[in-house]
Amino acid sequence: MGALMQLLSARLGVATGKHLAELCRQEYPPWATRALWVMTELALVGADIQEVIGSAIAIKILSGGAIPLWGGVVITALDCFIFLFLENYGVRKLEAFFAVLIATMAVSFAVMFGETKPSGKELLIGLVVPKLSSKTIKQAVGIVGCIIMPHNVFLHSALVQSRKIDTNKKSRVLEAVYYYNIESILALIVSFFINICVTTVFAKGFYGSKQADSIGLENAGQYLQEKYGTAFFPILYIWAVGLLASRQSSTITGTYAGQFVMGGFLNLRLKKWLRAMITRSFAIIPTMIVALFFDTEDPTMDILNEALNVLQSIQIPFALIPLITLVSKEQIMGSFVIGPITKVISWIVTVFLMLINGYLILSFYITDVRGALLRSSLCVVLVVYLAFIVYLIVRNTSLYSRLCSSTSKSS
Repeated sequence: MGALMQLLSARLGVATGKHLAELCRQEYPPWATRALWVMTELALVGADIQEVIGSAIAIKILSGGAIPLWGGVVITALDCFIFLFLENYGVRKLEAFFAVLIATMAVSFAVMFGETKPSGKELLIGLVVPKLSSKTIKQAVGIVGCIIMPHNVFLHSALVQSRKIDTNKKSRVLEAVYYYNIESILALIVSFFINICVTTVFAKGFYGSKQADSIGLENAGQYLQEKYGTAFFPILYIWAVGLLASRQSSTITGTYAGQFVMGGFLNLRLKKWLRAMITRSFAIIPTMIVALFFDTEDPTMDILNEALNVLQSIQIPFALIPLITLVSKEQIMGSFVIGPITKVISWIVTVFLMLINGYLILSFYITDVRGALLRSSLCVVLVVYLAFIVYLIVRNTSLYSRLCSSTSKSS
């Protein structure tokens, strides 16, 4: 599903020469544009809190506890200036920096994977025939949210424009789309491999154990050290290096996405450093609050982490519906408009994601929401949420045109 959405996003960016947020501003009325911006910013803030806290935890581990969590947050907050510095020397330098981070992350987690010596047979069975307990629906939905990140859909349509492509020549656009597709698939394969390594390490090491209920980002490395580490194999620090590399790449990606999202939706023409400061502030302020008032070894931090994953997941429709709508419009895409089969598959994926989100929200409402006032307030929020989704879906249909026509005639 992630691959499909990345390919559609790249296709949109290459064929139109504009990114998704810019096209949304042109396609939708101002109120809908601002609402989409707010939803995307919420997803960005949720992701950034996770990434910055993860980086801060890694820095705390690597410093032997000398740098407190809030200190790690401050250090991580400054990484946007690294990104600006590298971008001044060209996008290729920035891409090379990301490649180093991703390679570091992949090697770190691969080393841990090799050390745990998991069963290849069990791993393949789990991939082909996955099993999911009803008690883990929230975690499963959260995983969807943190893999198909809404802001990354916007970002990918912008990143493809770093190459100069003559959009007037169909052969050049087709060639660019072909190579971007290969690039996206390779990137997702690497991401998939890293996720497999991390999941397998913890499944092999702690499934069914007493420690399983208390493992979080901070004490995970210590548990791994006790289980697999030696004086000559410091798995604690290998874990911390991998964690730092993964979170740094994600925080810089989030900052980059925030600039395109803000500039595209709001049509702001600000200097890069100012836009970076504004988009960074949206996430750093709540992250600093989390760092100061939450104990990372407390289970509350993991509950917060799950909630932030779910927050991103419920924002997915506000990235995917505009994306599918735009790539399906011949007026926008020209000869590069998607075919009926791709369109149907894309809508099936989007509806599936909305259904699992709906299941999660319903479960939360039934089991966790207490009190008439809270339930009533949540109902109002859900009605507005669903109404906006319905609006985005039907806006470009003949039904919506007929309704608008009949309304204007009656008025």
